[in-house]
Amino acid sequence: MIDCHIRLQQGQFSLDQHFQSDHTVIGLFGASGSGKTTILHSIAGIITPQSGWIKVQNQTWFDHCQKINLSTQQRRVGLVFQDAQLFPHKNVMQNLLFGFKHIQPQQRQFEVDYIVELLKLGHLIDRMPIKLSGGEKQRVALGRALLYSPQLLLLDEPLSALDAAHKAEIIPFFQKVIQDIKIPMLYVSHDKAEIEQLTDVMWYL
Repeated sequence: MIDCHIRLQQGQFSLDQHFQSDHTVIGLFGASGSGKTTILHSIAGIITPQSGWIKVQNQTWFDHCQKINLSTQQRRVGLVFQDAQLFPHKNVMQNLLFGFKHIQPQQRQFEVDYIVELLKLGHLIDRMPIKLSGGEKQRVALGRALLYSPQLLLLDEPLSALDAAHKAEIIPFFQKVIQDIKIPMLYVSHDKAEIEQLTDVMWYL
């Protein structure tokens, strides 16, 4: 269950959005500048709304009236951005292990080998990010986010930087993750067809 009511004003930009769903995979659809990324950053704790609430899996992450505002670390979200944001000085395996090493063993939901096999990364583990294609980088970013064992996976336009061929290559991996791993996901895109392929329900901004 995700229940969010986010209100904030940043200069000329104003956002007042309320959405609630008990679906596992939720799509947020809207044009550039409609506030999609701001909503994700608010849920992740990167931005603090001026009022409202954010509740995930019956846990309150933010509530202005009750003065609750959990840190990003306490919320433990997995973030996948448009440009992958891999560490350029670390190879694929080192990137995958970054979040994994920063959580307690009892918090780990997945073994590294399972995620490597799920996303077909075995032949890439020694490569540096500069040697990866756009689709390969996004698979590594997705794997890194999953190995952090997040309570919620936030996907911010993860395919928008890819051409049609690389999109076609990576969408089956996203579909497999959705089918095999039951972590709640919020998927943001300005591509309606992409959201319809990957999500259970769509909210319009």
